[in-house]
Amino acid sequence: MKTRLFASLAVGAAVVLGTTGCNLIAPQATTIDYSASDGVNVPESGPLKVRNALIVTDEEGSGGNLVAAIVNSTTEAQTLRVEVGEGGSTVRASVQVPASSTVSLGDLANDVAPLALDGFEGAAGSTVPVYFQSGDGQGALIDVPVLDGALEYLRTLAPTPTPTSILVPATTPSATPSPTPSS
Repeated sequence: MKTRLFASLAVGAAVVLGTTGCNLIAPQATTIDYSASDGVNVPESGPLKVRNALIVTDEEGSGGNLVAAIVNSTTEAQTLRVEVGEGGSTVRASVQVPASSTVSLGDLANDVAPLALDGFEGAAGSTVPVYFQSGDGQGALIDVPVLDGALEYLRTLAPTPTPTSILVPATTPSATPSPTPSS
C-alpha cells in the first residue's frame, strides 16, 4: 500500500515538474524591456529620458524630422544634444527641456513641432545611428528607425518640401492676324 502511495506521489511530482520545469530555466518574456511602438527608447543618455524616438522623412528621403518624447525629471532645465548619421554627413541639433516637464516633439495638437534635421538623408524603412546626450551623461548611440508619411498619423510629421520657383515664359502676341467679321 505504501509502495503505491509513493509511486503515485513520484508520478505526480514528475508530471508537475515536467509541465512547469521550463519556467525554472526560461526567461519570462514579460520582464524583457522593449519599445512597443514605431520608435525606440534610448537607454541612459544623461538626466533626460528619450522615449519613442523615430525620424519621419519625405518620399525622396531628403530631409527628416525627429519625433520623440523627452522627459526631464530634474529640477533644472536641460539640453538634449542630438547627432544623426556618421562621418561627414552628420546632422547636429539640440532641444531645450524645462525642469520637471516633458517635451513631445511632434505634438502638433499642442503646437510642438518635430525637430527639423536639415541636411538629413535617409530612406524610409532603414535605421540610422543617432547619438543622444544630455547633462554630464556619457550619451548613447542607438539605431533609430526612419519612416515616411505613408501612414496617416505620420503624414503631418513628414517634412514639407521647400517650394521651388518655376519660370513661366511670358506670352507673346500672336503673329497671325485675327479674323474680322465681314459685312
